[in-house]
Amino acid sequence: MNEELYKKVDLWFEDHREQMLSDVVRLLRIPSISDPSGPCHPFGQGCHDALEEMLLIGREHGFYTENHEYYVGSIGLEKKDYKNTIGFWNHLDVVPVGNNWEYAPFDPVLLDHFLIGRGSQDNKGPAIGILYMMKCIRELQIPMKHELCLFVGCDEERGMQDIEYYTNRYHVPKLNMIADSGFPVCYGEKGILDGRMISKYKVSGRILDLYGGHAINMIPDIAVAVLERTAELEKELIDSNTSLEITRHADRIELTARGTSKHSAFPEGSTNAIHELCHSLSQLSCLDVEDLRLLRSVSAMSAEYYGEAFDISYRDDVSGPTTCAATILKLEDRKISLTLNIRYAITADVDKLFSCMTVHAQQAGFVWKLERNSKPNYFSRQHPAVELLTNTYNEMTGEKKEPFTMGGGTYARKLPNAFAYGIGGLAVDEWDKTVSEKLFLPGHGGAHEPDEGLNIRLFLKAMKIYTMSVAALNDCML
Repeated sequence: MNEELYKKVDLWFEDHREQMLSDVVRLLRIPSISDPSGPCHPFGQGCHDALEEMLLIGREHGFYTENHEYYVGSIGLEKKDYKNTIGFWNHLDVVPVGNNWEYAPFDPVLLDHFLIGRGSQDNKGPAIGILYMMKCIRELQIPMKHELCLFVGCDEERGMQDIEYYTNRYHVPKLNMIADSGFPVCYGEKGILDGRMISKYKVSGRILDLYGGHAINMIPDIAVAVLERTAELEKELIDSNTSLEITRHADRIELTARGTSKHSAFPEGSTNAIHELCHSLSQLSCLDVEDLRLLRSVSAMSAEYYGEAFDISYRDDVSGPTTCAATILKLEDRKISLTLNIRYAITADVDKLFSCMTVHAQQAGFVWKLERNSKPNYFSRQHPAVELLTNTYNEMTGEKKEPFTMGGGTYARKLPNAFAYGIGGLAVDEWDKTVSEKLFLPGHGGAHEPDEGLNIRLFLKAMKIYTMSVAALNDCML
């Protein structure tokens, strides 16, 4: 590592710390949840405003910006040689807020060394960080043979229609890096499949409503059933000593189950509120027989995270196990609809997976409806950039990490010659742990969790690593 250069980079980021955080806060104040159904095309007012603000920040720092029809924005040079450009990709849209926040999600607050607000980690903080990385390279006059350009999209969390639209109409850089994962290089991503199990039969009039979950890629932390208030139900609730929260109204009773939210790509350790609700409901004998059968099916479908209920459990040495998470529950035309978010291993047999889902649905009294299949991404592990970036990261941290694959989905799966690199995964110290335990309840503080928080100490360290890593790519063939 070039020690003299690192000292300059280190000092530069420390000098720009407050300005960089101020720019992150500007983005965090905008509730940019992708919503293509609204009047503001294509992804709603929040994403429109966030993209405008990000491009304004880019211009304030002396870059040329372009707005590609509010699908994607670019920040870099005015005249670009895309065959010699490294593209950096971030997204400005965020997942829905969810429940149980201790802090206001869009009124960011700085406590100790955490910046708390929806999108701070995923992915507005890193977007600003990459902008400052480019500015640092420019101001320190670090020689670069390749051009650098930052791209920001507005629909990553909902389905990546932003990148599909962009790549069909505009130029794409030769090499593409996505700062939306852990360090070092993530060279492969599982396939992502979204679909719904829809019951063939309508529930009885005793079930007035069922709902839970806010986003396809979040484990739900709350699920609710609204039941007709009857003497039989009242008696059963008293006798069963249920763990569900009970709210009584004149003609109905609301039963609420609590869980713990996590990203559906990494569901381990979470508690799925949909399962908690349906498992408890299926114990109530006062409900109709057909209602109970459907509820038991939903309980089984949401009980675990590896597809065992559907006979799709599979793992490979490249990407690990297939995961399957129930994320959204609702009633549609009195029929139960259960959304499943499946992250299938890179070498999985997708046709077999489809067949298993269809067969299970028929056996359980449901219909399987496929809504999205985003194919896996695989970037050659032998590409010289993989070893170079991994070695740079390990040299700067003293670690011995290897390139990896993951279940999370990034823009890499929609772009040519693309992989993810950072900015997460840095080791926390005892001070980080102490502060985190003081600020965040269990199940809070993560990227898709309540009270999402950006560790500023690690954020600065990550951007210094990123700057040195990009400088190391100078002699790498794209």
